[in-house]
Amino acid sequence: MATVPQLNGKRVAVMGLGKSGTSAARMLSESGAVVVAWDDNEAARKTAAAEGVAIQDLKELDFAALDLILWSPGIPHTHPKPHPVAEKARAAGVPLVCDVELLALAQPNARFVGITGTNGKSTTTTLIAHILKSAGAEVAVGGNLGTPALDLPLLNDNGIYVLELSSYQLELLDKASFDVAVMLNLTPDHLSRHGGMEGYFAAKASLFQRLRNNGTAVVGVDDTYGQRLAASLKNVVRVSVRESVEGVQAAGGIMTDHGKTVLDLTMLPILPGRHNWQNVCCAYAATKALGLAVEDLIAGIESYPGLAHRQEWVATIDGIRYVNDSKATNADAAEKAMLCYQHIYWIIGGQAKEGGIDSLEPLFGRIAKAFLIGEAASAFAQALDGKAAYEQCGTLEAAVAKAHLAALANGPADAVVLLSPACASWDQFKSFEHRGEVFRDLVNALPGKRSATP
Repeated sequence: MATVPQLNGKRVAVMGLGKSGTSAARMLSESGAVVVAWDDNEAARKTAAAEGVAIQDLKELDFAALDLILWSPGIPHTHPKPHPVAEKARAAGVPLVCDVELLALAQPNARFVGITGTNGKSTTTTLIAHILKSAGAEVAVGGNLGTPALDLPLLNDNGIYVLELSSYQLELLDKASFDVAVMLNLTPDHLSRHGGMEGYFAAKASLFQRLRNNGTAVVGVDDTYGQRLAASLKNVVRVSVRESVEGVQAAGGIMTDHGKTVLDLTMLPILPGRHNWQNVCCAYAATKALGLAVEDLIAGIESYPGLAHRQEWVATIDGIRYVNDSKATNADAAEKAMLCYQHIYWIIGGQAKEGGIDSLEPLFGRIAKAFLIGEAASAFAQALDGKAAYEQCGTLEAAVAKAHLAALANGPADAVVLLSPACASWDQFKSFEHRGEVFRDLVNALPGKRSATP
């Protein structure tokens, strides 16, 4: 865990005592700061106090004596209604920061890559880290993905932190700076927390105000917000998977760099579909900006093992592929997977999101048969009735068994058994990860001849 000697003797408050907040409070104390902390949840306060964290209601604190507040990104501080502590802090001129800011303060000589956008952040973040590690770089990866920033290891001056950054985190940066900043795409999300689409865009775009001298911006320009952002920047690499641009593109699946062919992305079974082509192009541009040779970039891309629960290839059994896309908790996410395959034995259902699967009707022709599970099964049966074959299964275990038999019996050769539920998991599972792990175990228990590759 990093310590921040610059905070020795400073008075710091911690707002929010989840796992990362409690860990941060300990780190700040180890750095020599005078720390007080608060959480509106009594159980969280008791847990932190039992671990030695000093608890004080921050609404009653003298903000004039405070140097900064480490703020949990999950607590609203502007929209839809600012927390009273945030209002008092801003009135007193006390900055609100997140753990990424403190990591940057603790490691001023390391290099930083920040990845943001609405979709594809986790895949792009892990792909960038994988490429760098494959080329021999010292790398730590985390942020909004996986390991909290302050739990990442200390790196030497040539080390590279690869951080997935949410809009919530970006609003809570002060002096942190980046060598490479990546914006993948922007579609409506978290609008109530940002006061609308313009506020959401502003939060994402703020990453690019933090580029170091000679830093590189990598921007997907297949949406209007990406185009706006790229037009406002100087040292920018434009990325498109839809049209020709002066930059990195893969409109037909062939990635080119300023007109020079680099790699056929259609030959990457772990990264199928146009949305993954965008992830690959952005990762390529980002790692090239860090000085990697093109041959090392290609080797890293081709050896990437994929991200769990995001179109994760589990097995190929008797010629049938089994794909775990449990992270697809809504129709928009499921659409990205469905666009990658022509003959789908689709396992779908769970706790439905608003809108159901009506938006997916143009893709129903790709469904060989759907296998319905969970709370949404009846509603999804109505949506599919007369448009695609389906069967009520109830549980994931039954759905895997029936999809396996149906795919073996009816094919065709390129058939895929796809778990892409378009639903939350909480009706039957602890999380989407738990759902994906159960699917993986069920598939691995199936009989048949297995292939070593997709």
